[in-house]
Amino acid sequence: MEMSPSRSQDEVAGTLYVVSTGPGDLENLTPLAQRAIRESDVVIGNRMYLDQMEPLLEGKIVIHSSMGKEVERAREAVRLAKASKVAMVSGGDAGVYGMASIVLELVQHEAPSLDVKVIPGVTAATAAASILGSPLSSDFLVISLSDLLTPWEVIEKRLDLGFQMGIPMAVYNPRSHTRPGNLKKALEIGLRHAKPNTPVGIVRNAYRGEGESFLVTDLGTLFADDNVVDMHSMVIIGGESTQLFKEGENVRGIITPRGYHRKYVY
Repeated sequence: MEMSPSRSQDEVAGTLYVVSTGPGDLENLTPLAQRAIRESDVVIGNRMYLDQMEPLLEGKIVIHSSMGKEVERAREAVRLAKASKVAMVSGGDAGVYGMASIVLELVQHEAPSLDVKVIPGVTAATAAASILGSPLSSDFLVISLSDLLTPWEVIEKRLDLGFQMGIPMAVYNPRSHTRPGNLKKALEIGLRHAKPNTPVGIVRNAYRGEGESFLVTDLGTLFADDNVVDMHSMVIIGGESTQLFKEGENVRGIITPRGYHRKYVY
């Protein structure tokens, strides 16, 4: 059994919370996350996420940051947490394409005895899935199309293997100004293994207020025209057993059956 190292005197005073803020509005911020923010002296994060939780920030030292400054933000949070209670906020779940990994890496290198706690949250994938119905009810794959930190060749390999498995796929970062063609490439890989009529759900601004919308389409149609997807979208591509959720001819969403039909009559 590995023993935890004893804390040095200059690191024992503070606590660093890595707080997952969920998909957007405060209603989806967990009570544990709210408590961590209330207990903190300093709250640091991307301005977009801080703006969403403004009612909780009264009396706090608030440090705004921006996209592309993740390492600097995490290092500042670690530094401040040596003497204070600090909340580093991260959208969705901090452990899913969020700030948890870089914070823990820096803690390990710069303050290994620091008290650090990762607070879970509602992910963008599960938030979008709930709006569509139940597209991720069995095994599913989560992948990001951002090649900022992961080489595109690696992403392509993962996409190919993922589509071969025939399970639903939740696609983060499907489009941005700097990588407008990555979604088209991903869909092309999908069509090598999946049928063109495979259900696809597109959710924009899940649980972020008035801009929320969703569209149910299919793999072939989206490949022909993917302009309905932007950087605020989550794309969920169905698997081999995924089907439409319908009321007569009206499509209400998407279902991936859990498998109860194999054991029960209903």
